[in-house]
Order: sequence, then structure tokens, then C-alpha cells
Amino acid sequence: MNNVKATTLGIQHLLAMYAGAILVPLIIGGALGFDSDQMTYLVAIDIMMCGVATLLQVMRGKFIGIGLPVVLGCTFTAVFPIIAIGTDKGIGAIYGSVIASGLIIVLISGVFGKLVKFFPPVVTGSVVTIIGISLIPVAINNMGGGQDAPDFGSASNIALAMITLVIILLIYRFTTGFTRSISILLGLVISTVISAFFGKVDFSPVVDASWFHMVQPFYFGTPTFDVGAIITMTLVAMVSLVESSGVYFALSDITKQKIDSKDLARGYRSEGLASIIGGIFNAFPYTTFSQNVGLLKMTGVKDRKVIFITGGFLVVLGFLPKVAALTTIIPTSVLGGAMLAMFGMVVTQGITMLAPQISLSPENAMVAAISVGLGAGVVFVPNIFAALPEGFSILTSNGIVCGSLTAIILNIVFNMIGTRKDDPMHTQTIEAK
Repeated sequence: MNNVKATTLGIQHLLAMYAGAILVPLIIGGALGFDSDQMTYLVAIDIMMCGVATLLQVMRGKFIGIGLPVVLGCTFTAVFPIIAIGTDKGIGAIYGSVIASGLIIVLISGVFGKLVKFFPPVVTGSVVTIIGISLIPVAINNMGGGQDAPDFGSASNIALAMITLVIILLIYRFTTGFTRSISILLGLVISTVISAFFGKVDFSPVVDASWFHMVQPFYFGTPTFDVGAIITMTLVAMVSLVESSGVYFALSDITKQKIDSKDLARGYRSEGLASIIGGIFNAFPYTTFSQNVGLLKMTGVKDRKVIFITGGFLVVLGFLPKVAALTTIIPTSVLGGAMLAMFGMVVTQGITMLAPQISLSPENAMVAAISVGLGAGVVFVPNIFAALPEGFSILTSNGIVCGSLTAIILNIVFNMIGTRKDDPMHTQTIEAK
């Protein structure tokens, strides 16, 4: 493949994942009250680390790199836990938990294939559903202009949010292929242009941003290591690994490249290492982006050279704060409209994972019902277990942790302990997994 074609395809992959890559830091930074300079740095470092994580995974070394044409970006699974940790424990606890969870993933990468039996679709589907439900209020608040905004819920904010949502839906409904895959990005761009005509866009962050900067470790402060935060992010990381495993096997099938447990271990190790580096430079945990798998299938081009170029572009963009600043001028209400679409898709992804499990087994229906109900309940009423001893707060004060552990325990009780292998329901459940 010539360099011009490879570069064009690499840019196409970059555009396909760009909206997902920039939305995560924009959401987290906005929720934690970052100013324009901090937001610009956060977006820039996140873009760069997407490139680093992608390059670590596309390469095929002795200890890291699965060697498949996969693109990585910050996982949406981590958004709500990161906001909760930052709000409750501070910025340092976010990055301490990201670094620690990445280290744990590196250490368990060789045996995670055995641990994965504790994360069947009924568990991961429940966790993803809880996270999706947890994110919806973030989207709704942003649609109104942002929580505590003086013009919260104004007609102009709601109108811009709905215009963004309608544009995304129209593009998604009436286009196909690559255009459809970047419907979120196009919706953000078009709606921001419309907002500019109504004086809703402040270009000063772009004007003030420099063309080049050097990234620096611990930009937002020294990491602190809180046990509850580390447990939360480790569970998030494990769920992300399960999702990534599905992408690895899908790419293995597309590329006709067989993968074994050693390949998976290198892939898991790369994701853990990316989280460690991300935490040091104040970015986030990373996972495989399924939208790029769809683009790979659409183009039919399976050459890793294309993804190396994508990763290289992402790294270069991370050193250009003026480009990152462009993303920070998107009005909050416009972001809210796009978030509603993306976070709603997180919920439907979780439901899609759960549906076949529930239809096969009434036990799985109970596992999902209790874990989703309890996890979402704690998200919306975080003080429900405040009267319990302080030692339990690690497990009960966070809806993601509470729901995840509930799902794991109930799955063991209903599907693993005392279940006969000749039980037809057990057989169906195992086959579904």
C-alpha cells in the first residue's frame, strides 16, 4: 500500500474515533470545574495518549502489543467513576487510581483469561447498563447549559441541544458508511457553527492557546492512592478488558490472524501500561474503539500500517494545544445533545449484552435485576448506606462498585455454585457466555 493511500485511511480512522476521544475529557473536565487552560491541556494530553495507547497495542513485542489493527481511546465506562472520585476524593485520587489499576492489570494480564469466567455477559452487561444510566443525568444537565449555569434550562440552551440531537439523528438515518460513523462529530461541528451565529461561542481559548507545548507529568497534581477509588477503577478496567477481548476476537476473524492466550495477555498488558502512562501524564484508562472495527470492515483494509499512521497523528495532535482548544469552545448545551445520543447508546449496549442472557435463564434475569437496581439506586441516592460501618463504604458508596460486586456474587451463586453440568439451563448459560 502506498503512503498516500495509507495516510488517507489513517486520517479516516482518526476522524471516526475523534468525537469519542474528545468527549471524555470535555465531560470530565466540565464536571470537575476545569478552566479553559486546564481543559485545553486535558483534551490535548488525552488525544496524545490515545495515540500512545494505540501504538502500544498495534505493535507486536515480546511482552506487549496484540499486533492487530486496533485503535484505542478513553473508555466511556470510566467517565462516571472518574467524576465521582474527583468530586469526592480530589483530582489526585483520580490519577492515583488510574495508575494503580493499570499496574494491577499489568500484573494479572497473564491470568485474566482465567478470571474472565467471573465476568460473563450477564455481569458485564449489568455493569455497562449501570454506567450508562449513571451518565444520563450528566447529559441532561449539559443540555440545560451545565449544572449551576445562570441560564440553565433557557430556551436557547434547550434549542441548541435539540438541534444537535436532530442533526445527529438525520445524519445517522440518511447516510451510510463512513459519514454515518462520524455522525456525532459532524453534529458537534455543525451545531457549534450555528451557535457561533447566536453569540454562544467564545473563541478566546483558541486565540490564547499556543501552537505547541510540551506535556508534563502530574500536570494537575501529585497522585494519591485511595483504596475505594482503586477498587472502582480496577473493576472498570476489568470490564473494559472483557469488552476489548470481544474486539480482539472480531479483528482476529476479520484479519484471519489467529490469537491465543499469550496474544491476549500482551493485549491486556498494553492496556494496563497505557493506563499507567495515562495516569502519570494526567490522562485516563484506554480501551479498544469498536467504531474503528466497523470502519475496518467497511474499507476492507487490514494493514496495520494504517493504524500506525492514525496513532502517529494522534500523538502529534497532542502537542498542538491550539487544535485541542478548538474542541473546548463547543457550547455546553451542544455537548449535552451529543452526550444524550452517546450515553443512550451505552445503555443500549448494556441491554444488548443482557438480552440473550435474560431470555435463556430466569436466574440471569434476577442477577441483572438486582445488580442494576442496586447499582443505579446507589448512584441516585448515594447516602443510602451511610449508617453502615465505615469499612463498608468502599463497597457501598459507589454505584458502579456496588452493582458490579452484586452482579459477580449473584452470578457465582446462581450460575456457578452447585449447578450440575448436565442441567440444560446451565448448558444454555455456558453456551451463551
